Amino acid sequence: MQALQQYNRAMITRLNLILIAITLLLLATATSARDLSSEPITPILPANDLSQAKIRLGKTLFNDPRLSHDNSISCASCHDLSAGGADKGPLSFGVNGTPGTTNTPTVYNTRLNFVQFWNGRAANLHEQINGPVRNPVEMNSTWPEVIDRLQQDNRLKQNFAALYSDGLTANNIRDAIAEFERSLMTLNAPFDRWLKGDESALSVEQKQGYRLFKSYGCISCHQGQNVGGNMFAFFGAVNDISEYFKARGTPLSEADLGRFSETNNPDDRYLFKVPSLRLASRTAPYFHDGSVNDLAAAIKIMGRFQLGREIPEQHIASISAFIRSLAGDHPELAE
Repeated sequence: MQALQQYNRAMITRLNLILIAITLLLLATATSARDLSSEPITPILPANDLSQAKIRLGKTLFNDPRLSHDNSISCASCHDLSAGGADKGPLSFGVNGTPGTTNTPTVYNTRLNFVQFWNGRAANLHEQINGPVRNPVEMNSTWPEVIDRLQQDNRLKQNFAALYSDGLTANNIRDAIAEFERSLMTLNAPFDRWLKGDESALSVEQKQGYRLFKSYGCISCHQGQNVGGNMFAFFGAVNDISEYFKARGTPLSEADLGRFSETNNPDDRYLFKVPSLRLASRTAPYFHDGSVNDLAAAIKIMGRFQLGREIPEQHIASISAFIRSLAGDHPELAE
């Protein structure tokens, strides 16, 4: 009997040790990485499928004002990579100081967008590059004009010849710039580190902000790796957006009509590509018209017109803190 009791105690001890080991293993797994299948936002992954030589050439072209008619405007003129990859003004200015029609979005993480431009008129980055070059209020140029000018640069011609069998062409210019833009991924954001299991990566307020962001319903449009950029949504989904335009104080323009300006479908009026929030804390002013300079004010407007909610100031502060945690790093991005 005594031997049986000792055996039972030994077995119970062994089972307890096994249970403790399993518990520790589960805890270790829980702290090393969250279950991303249950999270509507996922970490940005490095772009490892790119040509470094094309990236270098694309960067040169991105900063080259010879893409514009009067040699005054480059892609970088409106997409300041050190300051969030966008323009700090409500609208950008093209050749001869001509103002644009919509706020310039960030060029960072654009490879994650399902379409390009606010109204989605470009299916990909290659198509997007056509827009500014040929737009009369931006670069006001043509591809034959650009190629003729770049052909005078022997070193640039050699770089194209080394990478492309047909040398310096419009398609290859677009390809190189698009490759550079694909490399502009912001990594290692505090929120991404938290998703991977680092509890110390976020403050208590940022974690609360994420909970509020989900509970209010912001996550229904802002999700995925880019926290947006993967769907269209109506500006004024709940409340009449005419109130917003009236408060703005400037006349309604074609750019305010969103996707309608591209499709002429009445059902697309005020339909816009949802912007990414990854660098929203660094790319004020906000919205397609650049009319709002403050992140807290933008959240308040979104609550009112998209959710039909008046979000309290304390909640807005927490959501703002969460949005700041979405910003990652890139060598071109200033601290």
